Amino acid sequence: MFERMQLLVCGGESCEQKQIGAIKDALLVELKKHDCENEIAITQSSCFGLCEKGAIVGVFPDEVYYQCKTKSEIVMIVEKHIKNNQIVEELRIKDPILHKRLKEHSNFHVFNKQNRIVLRNCGIINPLSIEEYIARDGYFALAKALKEYTSEEVIEIVKKSKLRGRGGGGFPTGLKWEYAKNSQSDIKYVVCNADEGDPGAFMDRAVLEGDPHSILEAMAICGYAIGAQQGYIYVRAEYPVAVERLERAIEDAKNLNLLGDNLFGTDFSFEIELRLGSGAFVCGEETALIASIEGFRGMPKLKPPFPAESGLWGKPTNVNNVETFANIPVIILKGADWFNTIGTEKSSGTKVFALGGKIKNTGLIEIPMGTTLRDVVFDIGGGIPNRKKIKAIQTGGPSGGCIIEKDLDTPIDFDTLTDLGSMMGSGGMIVMDEDNCMVDVARFYLEFTVEESCGKCTPCREGTKRMYDILNKISEGKGTLEDIDHLEVLASMVAETSLCGLGQTAPNPVLSTLKHFRDEYLAHVNDHYCPAGVCRELTNYIIDDTCVGCTKCATNCPVGAIIGWPKAIHKLDMSLCIRCGACKQACPVGSIKTVKGGEAHV
Repeated sequence: MFERMQLLVCGGESCEQKQIGAIKDALLVELKKHDCENEIAITQSSCFGLCEKGAIVGVFPDEVYYQCKTKSEIVMIVEKHIKNNQIVEELRIKDPILHKRLKEHSNFHVFNKQNRIVLRNCGIINPLSIEEYIARDGYFALAKALKEYTSEEVIEIVKKSKLRGRGGGGFPTGLKWEYAKNSQSDIKYVVCNADEGDPGAFMDRAVLEGDPHSILEAMAICGYAIGAQQGYIYVRAEYPVAVERLERAIEDAKNLNLLGDNLFGTDFSFEIELRLGSGAFVCGEETALIASIEGFRGMPKLKPPFPAESGLWGKPTNVNNVETFANIPVIILKGADWFNTIGTEKSSGTKVFALGGKIKNTGLIEIPMGTTLRDVVFDIGGGIPNRKKIKAIQTGGPSGGCIIEKDLDTPIDFDTLTDLGSMMGSGGMIVMDEDNCMVDVARFYLEFTVEESCGKCTPCREGTKRMYDILNKISEGKGTLEDIDHLEVLASMVAETSLCGLGQTAPNPVLSTLKHFRDEYLAHVNDHYCPAGVCRELTNYIIDDTCVGCTKCATNCPVGAIIGWPKAIHKLDMSLCIRCGACKQACPVGSIKTVKGGEAHV
């Protein structure tokens, strides 16, 4: 039975935190009241790229997107739209830039400079329906590859497209496939790296949850190209929805003979299995990932030999990440020349980013390579909230660096970000404003890499821990100028001598913040002061005479350090203050300042 209407509930990070399970349950309850639960399909999709203050529900085939916050709004959607085909205008989500309710989703200003290739089906199709994937040209690329091209021709198309690996390294994908094809062996493997571990990153998760068949199709094409008949998807166990949908997709593809033996009547056969990772960040490195699939502890190995020569169980293995694979079906269908019209000369196509931090419009974006950082932050992202100034953009997660305001007009591609001391990484992009302490930012990322280091090599195991200790010392006001020098030397040493990419790139946040924000390090050391008011031990507050006596600061203080009567200037007792910053956040007029000596700082 085919449902007459489909409700897609956004399953992105932002919406999921707004209890999408409760939204789905409430929708089902209302549908049952009107005896139409069998006519309407309710599905959790991936991120729509339209993060709002409430969970988002899309109604298809009408392509109307609503923002739901309360049960009464769900009742209104069901009674008016589902039952009577009347669009509930007041609940349509607003364009986050224009602040208008637009009738066409594609007209949203936030999408004007985007080009959804990887995310082409996310938030549009039911990811549990193989029929809907096929209806949008799904598995046509696999059929075309098997019927019209030799394996060498498929590789040549991928090479000509200039597609580079989207997992962070940016190695040419076609060249990687060619190496695996040229390796002589009776057995070869294709591995999809879905071990997404960067803090705040959920690009791969969105594709796996919203368009799982695109990955299966791409892996089969890769298998045909290199001569492999077996594929593995290494996916995080912390992504239960992605795992469930991949399992369903594999089963459905097998039932339609789109996976298995003699695909499309040819002599090519291909199978795919899942392998669940337990959350080790280092398993994003391909040799550590391979070791984990084999049942060993996920630890990197020296290269060469590369996996294309000796990978999974000693056999030639091609490893690509989710986003890289998601580009393949479109490239095969539309051609390398079409793909090369998007992006830059050395970085073709698009890149998916998880845009977050101090930015008005957060969520997944997919932009053509060559889009400037300024366009991302101010045009797509809507700028910095609360009239704050931008301080830096962190790309590449724990492996990346900070890019400062003067470089905002830099086109985004693999090479330009590297030249700025950062990197593309898997696609995290965190925007920071004047309230971010860059010493604290470096410490945050070092804490992560210390925890995630596998411990195999001494530079990473000991060096990252020592860097973290120095950063802790500086943030507590106990650092010295010698500590800053030691930190810089140690960071360079760890980068040059670590075994794998985790250790080699772990110092990037430290080195980039030292380069661009050394004055903040010096303020922590020389003045025992945190300019951003983040490091507690180095932050003092005063309430100035602009206080209007609203009492919000006193109400929000957890230790009673603020006293004062309504409509009178309040006083803050620093001997009681725990420096949590709750008062400064609560003050509506900006009367609470951080201070260094006797000088006040907003």
